[in-house]
Amino acid sequence: MNHHKLSAGETAGTYRITAPVTEAELLSIAQAFARRRLAKGRKITQPALAFEYLQILLQDYEHEVFSAIFLDTQHRVIKFEELFRGTIDAANVYPREVVKQALSCNAAAVILVHNHPSGDPEPSDADRRITQRLKEALGLVEIRVNDHIVVGSEGCESFAERGYL
Repeated sequence: MNHHKLSAGETAGTYRITAPVTEAELLSIAQAFARRRLAKGRKITQPALAFEYLQILLQDYEHEVFSAIFLDTQHRVIKFEELFRGTIDAANVYPREVVKQALSCNAAAVILVHNHPSGDPEPSDADRRITQRLKEALGLVEIRVNDHIVVGSEGCESFAERGYL
């Protein structure tokens, strides 16, 4: 990534482009910033705080990707991890593997995340069923599911905001 084409702007959190930048380079820079916003120690108290970053990271995949943001007791990020990759319209999700990962990083809570390559973030019945299965499996080891966010190019949908959890 060409960070040498960026320099700090006069206002905090702004940048100036010092050389021509391609669309691919801009996307790469945006993805690097998004990953930084989901880095260890960042606090996520509301789903909307993560929407923008998740959309930047997941909207361009041509296949479904199921990920999780593992959180500590203070809702700070322990890590953001891609767990399963699927096809253009589905991904096999194994609750046992999600539980194993959550326990291995000593998470107190998780935010489940997956994309819809179609662009439409509307949760499907299958999305609701796997969320319930994961909530039950993680609940057995006292790990909360704070949310399940579906990402599409048209936006993000939060299970928590819809009252599905």
